[in-house]
Amino acid sequence: MTAATDLYCVMGNPIAHSRSPWIHARFAALTGEPLHYERRLVAIDGFAQALRDFASEGGRGCNITVPFKLQAAELATSRSERVRLAGAANTLTFDNGAIHADNTDGLGLVADIERNAGLPLAGRDVLLVGAGGAAAGVLGPLLRQQPRRIAVVNRTAERAQALVASHAALATLQKTELLALDIQVPAADFDVIINATTSSLAGSPVPVPASVLRPGSLAYDMMYGPAAQGFLDWAAAHGARPRDGLGMLVEQAAEAFQIWRGLRPPSAQVLQELRAAIAAGG
Repeated sequence: MTAATDLYCVMGNPIAHSRSPWIHARFAALTGEPLHYERRLVAIDGFAQALRDFASEGGRGCNITVPFKLQAAELATSRSERVRLAGAANTLTFDNGAIHADNTDGLGLVADIERNAGLPLAGRDVLLVGAGGAAAGVLGPLLRQQPRRIAVVNRTAERAQALVASHAALATLQKTELLALDIQVPAADFDVIINATTSSLAGSPVPVPASVLRPGSLAYDMMYGPAAQGFLDWAAAHGARPRDGLGMLVEQAAEAFQIWRGLRPPSAQVLQELRAAIAAGG
């Protein structure tokens, strides 16, 4: 790096699988922005210290992945409306000792489903599996697309109910039915199923029964790469249209890049390049 190169990173645990450095390097190359972006593995009990260390090195911004999104929102000195609603942050901006938190996950998910997968969400029935930081980060932007219904299921029912309650006012405003269902026996099938749990990352079984799928349903795992393969295979075996979270990763990164640098990178081109690189073993 040179003195004129700004420092950014992604923090998480685990983090070795992250494609974010590759994505932001391409964004920087295609836009001419002078930045260096790296992975940082953070100890489970060391997130606050990792932020302090990064700031002391002159870091300008960082993305946050599991399991630190809730803590990122708590530690920030200011928060966007999306973060206040979700209680979770994935994008931090450092400015003279202050830390501003935003959440671009939901924007990235919606962009990938509607623009890249070609499925408008308005009027659809959506099942959101999970009620942790990942689910909380996407529920608000999903509601703003005015689907007919969003059902939330979670292994701990109380967390699903709490997530629904925190978004009830927005659901009413968007005229979308929002409810929590039993994860074992959801009451219906859906147009879109979104896995926002860490089951794929842990290699666990799919947390919902195949009865949630309709023929041609979009079954979306927010994970990508080998971690998502089990969910994608399950979806395809039951007649659904599987999609991993690689497009969401690129689109949320593009939103973060725009927050940090003030311009929108060519996300569609970078997604195409990334899929080609992965297919080639890169």
